[in-house]
Amino acid sequence: MGSAVEIGYKLLNSDYFCPLSMDQLAELKALLKSPQKIAIVTHFKPDADALGSSLGLAGFLKKNGHEVNVITPSDFPDFLLWMPGSHEVVAHTKKSTQPLAKATRLFQTADLIFCLDFSSLSRINDLSEIVRQAPAKKIMVDHHLQPESFADFQKWNVSAASTAQLIFELIEELDGKSSMDAGIASCLYAGLMTDTGSFRHNNTTARELAIAAELVLMGANPSEIARLIYDVNSLSKLRLVGYALSQKLVVIPEYNTAYITLSQDELKKLDAQTGDTEGLVNYGLSIKGIQLAVLMYDRGEEIKISFRSLGDFSVNELARKHFEGGGHKNASGGSSKLSLEETLKKFLDLLPEYKKKLLNHS
Repeated sequence: MGSAVEIGYKLLNSDYFCPLSMDQLAELKALLKSPQKIAIVTHFKPDADALGSSLGLAGFLKKNGHEVNVITPSDFPDFLLWMPGSHEVVAHTKKSTQPLAKATRLFQTADLIFCLDFSSLSRINDLSEIVRQAPAKKIMVDHHLQPESFADFQKWNVSAASTAQLIFELIEELDGKSSMDAGIASCLYAGLMTDTGSFRHNNTTARELAIAAELVLMGANPSEIARLIYDVNSLSKLRLVGYALSQKLVVIPEYNTAYITLSQDELKKLDAQTGDTEGLVNYGLSIKGIQLAVLMYDRGEEIKISFRSLGDFSVNELARKHFEGGGHKNASGGSSKLSLEETLKKFLDLLPEYKKKLLNHS
């Protein structure tokens, strides 16, 4: 976070903050007074915040009499299967066309579509045009920079650490906190916990801690949720982490940069599953003196890239300008249609351009 003045500026500047207006909130409340068919969609390869906010909202809406379906444009990690409602998620994967057909039908017949934890329809891949063309009212709830204007309602705040906390605030604005139970609270707590790095990242403020406390009072169990997410590992994940750190971690001290690359063959050999690379990029950033850490891995159709940084170095700017991505100032994602080797070369060739900023410790 920045200073109080910077935070105040963010809250007043439309580049950072777009709450529901009083009229929009009244309209949304009116729509939700009678049973609606609702679809909730989140981004490709959803993490704990994406799935937790989606399932938390779904649980709340179901308790208030609505027909709700959560749809994802891919599978999601097994370590999130403990979340209430996770087994009912309609997950579209390349291996089967049946979920896509079902998702298409659910979007086309929905009265409302909630779009959570993404600000551009490109983040839902094959589902993007289906959602864009759907006749339903669309509500976007997100905390990433530079959103696309596709929704009828936007609740968007870059200063929020997670989408889960924005869903908590939305439920609060809908006068629905009395409907929240331990399952809903646990899903939202998981999103808030992970997107703050267990309340260690600089996006943790009094607001995040206050919401976390309320969710605990509603039944979320912090130690159990942390155990389920961080301490239940597959053997393949541990082997992947060990291999990446011992064989693939490269440090470039002249640029205060560290990176890891993983090929398709390496991921296959290590039997890597969805979610196994989660958090891997943070190991590079934990090295003393490192300002920029990058993870690149080949998932077949494209190279997936995770960027992390410290201080004033904006990986959002780097990802958006060069790697068709974006996100937060210190945590962003990107992609490349080049080969893994070509993508790495492109990244390394960019480092001299950013040398001054990377050597400026802040």
